[in-house]
Amino acid sequence: MNKKTVVAIMYDFDKTLCTKNMQDFSFIPNLGMSEEEFWSSANELSRKQQMDGILAYMWQMISESRKRMKSIHRKDFVELGKNIEFYDGVMEWFDRINEYGKSVGVQVEHYIISSGLKEIIEGSGIYRKFKEVYACEYMYDENDIACWPKNVVNYTTKTQFLFRINKGVSDLSDDRSLNDFIPEDERRVPFRNMIYIADGITDVPCLKLVKVNGGYSIAVHQKNKQLAYDLLKDNRVNFITPANYKEGSELDTLVKDIISEVARKDQLVRRQLKQKQKL
Repeated sequence: MNKKTVVAIMYDFDKTLCTKNMQDFSFIPNLGMSEEEFWSSANELSRKQQMDGILAYMWQMISESRKRMKSIHRKDFVELGKNIEFYDGVMEWFDRINEYGKSVGVQVEHYIISSGLKEIIEGSGIYRKFKEVYACEYMYDENDIACWPKNVVNYTTKTQFLFRINKGVSDLSDDRSLNDFIPEDERRVPFRNMIYIADGITDVPCLKLVKVNGGYSIAVHQKNKQLAYDLLKDNRVNFITPANYKEGSELDTLVKDIISEVARKDQLVRRQLKQKQKL
């Protein structure tokens, strides 16, 4: 096992850390469209073509930009991230939680697992707080113009990234290591040391997978409290809480309590393994 106990906190992005879909802040207004027009059009494309919804929105971004002669260079997508608005306390959250982890003897790592666009996240004020950001990406041609989806992260493919974090396989081109057998006690981040924070139904596979494997799933809510209540009622999450990341908030206290519990449990597991090794 690792000498240092690692706690991995994984986050969805849209409506979990930021207040709405990342495209809604600048990209869609720059097209001269309303949010409803853009997303309705993307959803209609998905239905009409029997197409993955994430691929549909990625195509729609390129298609609508070309119609209006808007730039689709990588740097332009990154620039959009500067206008993202986050929930209260998000900007200070990561350093504070890291410090709390150190105080109880664990190393906290933060990860994004999002169906949003990695390039936009890269331009945001919190990008450097994450060990890895797993999200949709475009491939770019020799002129740095988006030409093809490179990575697509939908509600079911999100689960592969839990196993990448679990096994310590961050290279997305490395499928072999991801599928190699590794004994549970030798994996970099056991599922019991994971916390998954998300807001919606598209995160259910990840929320449930973490929960049933001994980790902790938290549904955050703002306006749509009913969805969070339903996830708790149906045993898909361990906890629900408002999306308030300020110090002393319900979420802040809950995550710190979980980190403390993980630290205690991990010490017991280590002691048990040492005893077995002596047999």
